[in-house]
Amino acid sequence: MSKTLKLADYLGKPFDCSCGRTHSTTLEGVTVSAGAMKALPEYVEKYGFKNLYIACDEITYGIAGEKVMNILKDAGIKAKAHVFKGKRFIPDEKALGELMIDADRDCDLVVAVGTGSINDMCRFFSFQMGVPYAIVATAAPMDGFASSGAALIINSMKTTIPAQTPLFIIGDTDILCGAPARMVSAGLGDLLGKFTCLNDWRISKVVNDEYYCDEIVNLVTDCIENVLADADNVASRDPKVIGDIMEGLVLTGVAMSFIGNSRPAAGCEHHMCHFWELQEGKIPVLHGTKVAVGTVMILKMTEFLRENRPDFHAAREKAKAYDQAAWEAKINEVYGASASSIIALEHESQKNEVNGRLKRIDAIEAHWDEIVKLMDDNMPTAARMIEILKSLDAPYLPSQIGFDDDRLYNAMLYAKETRARYTMLSMMADLGVTEDLAKKVVAFVNEEA
Repeated sequence: MSKTLKLADYLGKPFDCSCGRTHSTTLEGVTVSAGAMKALPEYVEKYGFKNLYIACDEITYGIAGEKVMNILKDAGIKAKAHVFKGKRFIPDEKALGELMIDADRDCDLVVAVGTGSINDMCRFFSFQMGVPYAIVATAAPMDGFASSGAALIINSMKTTIPAQTPLFIIGDTDILCGAPARMVSAGLGDLLGKFTCLNDWRISKVVNDEYYCDEIVNLVTDCIENVLADADNVASRDPKVIGDIMEGLVLTGVAMSFIGNSRPAAGCEHHMCHFWELQEGKIPVLHGTKVAVGTVMILKMTEFLRENRPDFHAAREKAKAYDQAAWEAKINEVYGASASSIIALEHESQKNEVNGRLKRIDAIEAHWDEIVKLMDDNMPTAARMIEILKSLDAPYLPSQIGFDDDRLYNAMLYAKETRARYTMLSMMADLGVTEDLAKKVVAFVNEEA
């Protein structure tokens, strides 16, 4: 695999990688360009579909759904649209029932017109129906387009259910450039969060000898560096940059399918996002917005970390003094109703266990200069991220999305517990410096505010 290849070169066929694995994705087509919706009949003809079922809500129907139906009508393609009523679409059992009742029994392709929840519903519905599905995106706020999991509301709880990857994805920049500013900045934030998550992976390879794929990392890095270079043009809705963001979000989803997990796309910045998601109100802040804020906090935290060489002797003494009962009491206090699942994860993964922590401290000390160089060479500064987000009038501090000092401080200390994955937050905890660094970040945030 060459770094000069394009996204289309990776689709629909397996390839042998230098990491020793064979990577593949079931996503077969991606068209991102001005007027890309006109490619829909070409895809339909290519695969021989005869009866399409188009799903959208009232908003996405007005943005793109009606145009999709007209394009299909002009091409002589049979299609039926289901338009969910109401100002806010909820992907729950009621919506699933609506979609099922209105469907023709002989539909052979489901097309989601929208983003996020509409896609999740169609991903699951089509999987249950045993037919393929495709996406016509109306915005690019997150990297879940190429996912195979559907996030649905079941019994009033958000649950991710195995489903299927889309057959093809269309991103028409004439439509994407008109998306609300908060969705554009969320998509950019989710994409720029890959800088910190990829460095998590690099560091875990050094510390834990975790499986690592240079070529997948290079693929995602090339994409995000390309977007970072043009980030100052996002506010002007430059179609090329908006298209690059959309393609980058699709590509990182493809990278996840290559690896078989979310390692290339989600790390400590997402763990902070997950921590905050447990505490936000009924109408949540967009995922990519929280990721962007978490990324700024992680970048600043690592900048403080690099100011001084850690005291490895003190780190070992602190590791030896670990008290599981005291930790569980704190988790119950911080996580509340979610604490039991966090504690169960620790019992399963033993990520805080003393001997494992001491072994990791040895590895960190032996490779400290290499680790610092990884952070120096592969991540933008917090100031640069703030500059980009400010140019979009987008949030960059936790207080701007409803999270006070305590919830910021606790996220830096305890967000790592939401997953077993090793990240820079895990490394800071191993070194026994998280509390000090978190206090410095809180002070920094208050100065910025």
